[in-house]
Amino acid sequence: MTVVERREVALVDLLDRLLAGGVVLTGDITLRIADVDLVRIDLNALISSVNQQVPSPFEEPA
Repeated sequence: MTVVERREVALVDLLDRLLAGGVVLTGDITLRIADVDLVRIDLNALISSVNQQVPSPFEEPA
């Protein structure tokens, strides 16, 4: 076993690392019965932390 395999990372630390860099989620879900598509959902999401260095993309600049 290498050092990397034995290293434990807390869930909070993992979330902090992911949000610091940003996470993009994409996916497609289709509800189908008897080969008939009933519902289709497309997901595109960007999850990121916002601070003074990285302002919110939804606010108008002052």
